[in-house]
Amino acid sequence: MSGRRVETAGIEQAGEPVAFTFEGRRVEGLAGESLAAALTAAGIVDWRGTRAGERRSQFCGMGVCQECLVQVDGRPAERACLTPVTAGLEVRRQSYAVDLAAAAEPETRARAELAPDILVIGGGPAGLAAAEAASSAGAEVVLVDERASLGGQYFKPLASSHRFTGGATDAQFRAGLELVRRVEALPVRIIREALVWGAFGAGEIGVVAKGTSWLIRPRRLILATGAYERGVPLPGWTLPGAMTTGACQTLLRAYRVAPGSRVLVAGNGPLNLQVAAELLRAGVDVAALVETAPSPWRRPAAMLAMARTAPDLVRNGFSDLWLLRRRGVPLLHGHQLVRIEGEGSVEAAAVARIDEAGRPVAGSERRFAVDTVASGYGFLPQGELSRALGCDHEHDPGFDQLRVARDADCRSSVPEVFVAGDAGGLGGARVAQAQGAIAGARAAADLGFGPDAAVIGAARAALARGRRFQKALWRLYAAPLPGHALATPETLVCRCEEVGLATLQAAIAGGAASIGALKRRTRAGMGRCQGRYCAPVMAAMIAEATGRAVDEFALMAPRAPIRPVPIAAIAGIDESAG
Repeated sequence: MSGRRVETAGIEQAGEPVAFTFEGRRVEGLAGESLAAALTAAGIVDWRGTRAGERRSQFCGMGVCQECLVQVDGRPAERACLTPVTAGLEVRRQSYAVDLAAAAEPETRARAELAPDILVIGGGPAGLAAAEAASSAGAEVVLVDERASLGGQYFKPLASSHRFTGGATDAQFRAGLELVRRVEALPVRIIREALVWGAFGAGEIGVVAKGTSWLIRPRRLILATGAYERGVPLPGWTLPGAMTTGACQTLLRAYRVAPGSRVLVAGNGPLNLQVAAELLRAGVDVAALVETAPSPWRRPAAMLAMARTAPDLVRNGFSDLWLLRRRGVPLLHGHQLVRIEGEGSVEAAAVARIDEAGRPVAGSERRFAVDTVASGYGFLPQGELSRALGCDHEHDPGFDQLRVARDADCRSSVPEVFVAGDAGGLGGARVAQAQGAIAGARAAADLGFGPDAAVIGAARAALARGRRFQKALWRLYAAPLPGHALATPETLVCRCEEVGLATLQAAIAGGAASIGALKRRTRAGMGRCQGRYCAPVMAAMIAEATGRAVDEFALMAPRAPIRPVPIAAIAGIDESAG
């Protein structure tokens, strides 16, 4: 795998060069970019060692998977995808033993409390729209987000390491910048680089941000935590150089770093097409675009319905398709990535044509020499907080995911909690932004701040259009979910604890008929990602073996800490303490 910096018309470097070391080797990064981006640009992909001696690097690119952990200035378990580059950092590989030994070292932290009218968790389209609507109505709003830059996983704002030379280069950048500017112009208190680790009721939220442990007690809570990409276990999916499509796009779009020199993009959904086209425009060699759904030309009714509701998005899609065809990139519809190969990092990928049930067709396999595989199979809502708060959920069998039960105002079954955007069920960025505006206005109205009827009316109209578009889009991309069908007995299902498919199957055959029992017998789901990638697969395996349908209680129960945090964040150690 060989990353590099890319040059794009209309974007230039803004961050000063800064030097740091990795395993004693001098590396040059840019102020304002992440360690993940700097290491990738330098061609370094071996970041972490596992208990079994395997090597890992970034997978999700958004702080969920915990695969990109490194030691920074002696501090263990820092996420490279969220850690900014600064001059003089001493970065070392994260070993499993050091993680266990050093992570318990106490840190001193300041303590602080806030009691706003409304707390919004998440700074993507839904969270920004919610904060704007609530603050515009007169409510006191606090917005917390895990990243340094607002915009979330959809807008993927340009990092401060770069700048536009003549305005945003595309409509997605422009829309995100405009929304962020509007929110920043309001009296919204924004806490960036904030990790929400506990929800002990709608009015008691634990947050860690920049050396401070916050206890936030809002009168109303809006969850806009978004979604993360579904994990599909298959041979080689843990190799350095194998990442989600979103991680690939973050490197390219936010940091102007190519994830590799030759990339195969695979999976299901429109994001894969967009990212393949963006890679080409940045001068990256795209080996193929592999899509499990059949050719869009076989579903003209869906395309027509999409064109009626969002013609600009359809034009963008056709432009991307035309670019790939013009550049000679193989477009393999009705195909599936079946295997990733390599010794120490990605070296090749195998794909095969699939039948209507999603099974690879014998004799159809093709192999591509690549150093990077970007794969995306749709998204799963980040519903840990809503589940911890006791909001009602239901299993959506069409997308094989839990979604929050919410009314037309995005209010959950817990009256003080609103859930907007993909955190409560997938709908795309335009649906998320409309839901955020509705949730923000209605939460403010609960507290006596008059909602703007015009704002709510426009948001409901946008929501209806967005849902019509998404319904047609999902018809266009309808395809069987791979689940664990591509995994071999040796394939790891739980990446963190390195538990393979055969181990899980044996435990289920031996009587582990619930996800809790399976977790206790195998340790699957006990790792740092806390089952976000393996739990859906395990639940499906149990359902298949027992004949019981997956429901709200088939997944692991979320408990604080929702994300790994230093013990001082929970203990509330004050900086003044000895």
